[in-house]
Amino acid sequence: MPNAPKNHKLKVAIVEDDINMRKSLELALSDYDEFEVKAYKSALDALKKMPEDTELIVTDINMPGLDGLAFAKELAGKYDIIIMTGNATLNRAIESMRLGVRDFLTKPFDAQTLVNAMRRVRDENSKNAVLKNAVKITNAGVSAANDCNNGFLASSPALQSTLNLAKKAASTDASVMISGQSGVGKELFARYIHDNSMRKSSAFIAINMAAIPENLLESELYGYEKGAFTDASATKKGLFELADGGTLFLDEIGEMPIALQPKLLRVIQERELMRVGGSKQLKINVRIVCATNANLLEKVKNGEFREDLYYRLNTIPIQIPPLKERKDEIQTIAQESLKKFCSLYNLGEKSFSKDALKALLDYDYPGNIRELISIIERSAILSEDKIINACDLRIGL
Repeated sequence: MPNAPKNHKLKVAIVEDDINMRKSLELALSDYDEFEVKAYKSALDALKKMPEDTELIVTDINMPGLDGLAFAKELAGKYDIIIMTGNATLNRAIESMRLGVRDFLTKPFDAQTLVNAMRRVRDENSKNAVLKNAVKITNAGVSAANDCNNGFLASSPALQSTLNLAKKAASTDASVMISGQSGVGKELFARYIHDNSMRKSSAFIAINMAAIPENLLESELYGYEKGAFTDASATKKGLFELADGGTLFLDEIGEMPIALQPKLLRVIQERELMRVGGSKQLKINVRIVCATNANLLEKVKNGEFREDLYYRLNTIPIQIPPLKERKDEIQTIAQESLKKFCSLYNLGEKSFSKDALKALLDYDYPGNIRELISIIERSAILSEDKIINACDLRIGL
């Protein structure tokens, strides 16, 4: 029987109308101590009976009454979801991605494939919690005057100056361009701007422009009408429509294909869009925040980025300082991250020696906070003793 990596059992709901498939999944997962599984014969059954503390839902798509995608919409992001289907199509994959589904499994698959997917969700959530806490965790030592900083550790002058600028930007509807090296936390600043704006009660929608294939990016942003392309069996809203009234965060904007930039410029200027395959303009009310680690002016000179789009997006530029200019934050981030990783991996309590803390403070972190987190995770796992020394950090690897 596989050993559970943590004491906590992941609470999983299996939603499958085929009784044979449902029972076989229940039986297979019963061999794994790390999961606590409940099964339901339909999405409607799950909505009625599923406990509030459920953490992960594994659901079929084709089910009577309420199919898997409609079920995911109904859940509105409250739970992590893995979709399983015997009829995978591009349309369904796009819709699953839009709904935030964590994985998309095509039947038939073996039990180990599902277990691996479930473990990935669990472990990614744990690591993301560490990263968020490292950058955003509430610091009891921060004064009440800094509570409005949404939990950032405003313990360095460089960070506080940037937060002050971000808060000024948040009070307007002007487009914001966040620049900074990889790993400095650009999306956290985008969320900070949204959370301190008049739009905070509406949606914050994020998309990484580098992560979406060019042939899918247009339909992802602007949606599509039924019949617009093969597999477009129903009309779907794009991210602009889903963010209506709120904020749309365009991460890695410098990676947007030049051929798609004119439409983005027009949508921003005119505040209206036309879905792929559509024939009418739809009014939108969206605040745009972008981020990049590229030199966009250089891209403009090279003909890789439109100059008019650049100036439309760059109304308020915010440059996030690298971690090497925010040394006062390193020790707190490191110690909090160490606690989280020790808990995640059942390592007991560990702490840093004075020479380890000095080594952490002396390093320049070309990978910024992301690299710091990686160093702490590695040292927590590989150190033999409860005290982590400088040699355990393996800095620069």
